Amino acid sequence: MAVAGVLAGAAFGYGVARLAGSYFLDIEMPGALPVILSAFVLLAAAVIASSLPAVRAARIDVIQALRAD
Repeated sequence: MAVAGVLAGAAFGYGVARLAGSYFLDIEMPGALPVILSAFVLLAAAVIASSLPAVRAARIDVIQALRAD
């Protein structure tokens, strides 16, 4: 899900940057390195944010959780 969001954001950002570049001549597209690094940071944050609750949920006994409901 995070990869799809990063890809959609990159595509949308590229389109907006091209559109802004046609109106403002001084705007330059960023290089590939800052874009790749920011995508890596966002994906790393998504993995960390989703793995912590998943590990916590994996520790719960399924039978006890079903009986509690």
